[in-house]
Amino acid sequence: MPQGKPAVVPDDGLTTRQRRNRPIVAVHTGPMKGKSTAAFGMALRAWNQGWNIGVFQFVKSAKWRVGEENALRTLGETGQGGPVEWHKMGEGWSWSRKKGTDDDHAENAREGWAEIKRRLGEETHDFYVLDEFTYPLHWGWVDVDDVVETLRSRPGRQHVVITGRNAPQPLVDAADLVAEMSKVTHPMDAGQKGQRGIEW
Repeated sequence: MPQGKPAVVPDDGLTTRQRRNRPIVAVHTGPMKGKSTAAFGMALRAWNQGWNIGVFQFVKSAKWRVGEENALRTLGETGQGGPVEWHKMGEGWSWSRKKGTDDDHAENAREGWAEIKRRLGEETHDFYVLDEFTYPLHWGWVDVDDVVETLRSRPGRQHVVITGRNAPQPLVDAADLVAEMSKVTHPMDAGQKGQRGIEW
């Protein structure tokens, strides 16, 4: 997109302003790190615009405090930007990868998706991060077709970013923006484990 101009202007009957302000579905997938980090960077921009932010983490433990969570929760309480809600396993729903059977995990993932679907229907948030949501989709715990249809028919101006490896093709096809993180070099290749300030 040289100079910020699209290569082709679609014949969709929308004005430039209407087209620019369409809500997007973004998918960050691929085997490399940075998918969630990029989504949280977008959430910071949304917060700065005064948008209502909802973050929903499907795989991370409730005990794991990442830097982005602390930053966004704190920013959400300042009253300067938009409000922020942050939900993850063990907080708000009974998601847990350590307890129960796969059937229990699948039911809990479906319960989480049902709550997000309800919020989309009620236009609760302006900007959603569904972090690592591709995993319950990939595992067959949540119906991909239901997710795609819900995203396509969501009312209002709600932006949704979904992260995780192995994004199902129907989700990729439905998204407005898809980024695939691929590895060139990683410190773990040289035997270095994750470190504070870089991985969390």
